[in-house]
Amino acid sequence: MATYAIGDVQGGYSQLRRLLDACAFEPSRDRLWLVGDLVNRGSESAAVLRFVKSLGERAITVLGNHDLHLLAVAGGATTPKDSDTLRDVLQAPDRDELLLWLRRRPLIHVEGHYLMVHAGLLPPWTAERALSLAHEVETALRGRNWRSFFGAMYGNRPDYWDDSLKGADRLRVIVNAMTRLRVATPEGTMDLSYSGNLEHIPEGLLPWFDLPDRMTEGITVVCGHWAALGLRLRDDLIAIDTGCLWGGRLSAVRLEDRKVFQVACGAAAARGTGR
Repeated sequence: MATYAIGDVQGGYSQLRRLLDACAFEPSRDRLWLVGDLVNRGSESAAVLRFVKSLGERAITVLGNHDLHLLAVAGGATTPKDSDTLRDVLQAPDRDELLLWLRRRPLIHVEGHYLMVHAGLLPPWTAERALSLAHEVETALRGRNWRSFFGAMYGNRPDYWDDSLKGADRLRVIVNAMTRLRVATPEGTMDLSYSGNLEHIPEGLLPWFDLPDRMTEGITVVCGHWAALGLRLRDDLIAIDTGCLWGGRLSAVRLEDRKVFQVACGAAAARGTGR
């Protein structure tokens, strides 16, 4: 049995299937870990959702910012952006089934010495604490009033963690860290505007995984979201968004031996104008 961690698919069903062929993925034997952003910007979001859903327990996916955006649009909390390509899901005959399945996905997944999250984690959070905080958001997502959660989800403030936070502010910080975070100050204040590469990070900011006193240093975090970062493999980090959406590659890492599998996506995958 092998476990393949896969970067941001973002509606690239054809690329995902080619990558699984390259991995010789066998659903009866192997498992997939998907770092979120299954949908949007590519043209085959509904097909991606149907396929991953069909794998049942053989596929674990965490929620990314584009997945949450789809749910917010579907729930009437916001309108689609010009760069969104969500119509195939929103108009699908099995729309409600797909959206319910997506709404029940976790924000993080912890197994053995691995933790999978779409974007990042704030320094004070241990793996156990992160699981507990993620559960607070998951409870809101899965409840009867899930639409009201999305009505308060958008925004960049508060931009730091405080245990005393309550209500929508508390959930917004958790969501922003786990689905949008790339860089922060050494004190842990999030900057959610930067999406460039490591070499051009503004002065006074650090990648979230290099922040001092990070309580998850002893666990390997598997993540995506940061296309400009590219593939990064180190003892405590497997970052695997390699920019398929932007004409780069779709990547998988076999967790048992860190072997990397990639397929080229080409210009046809590069849809949309913003990240």
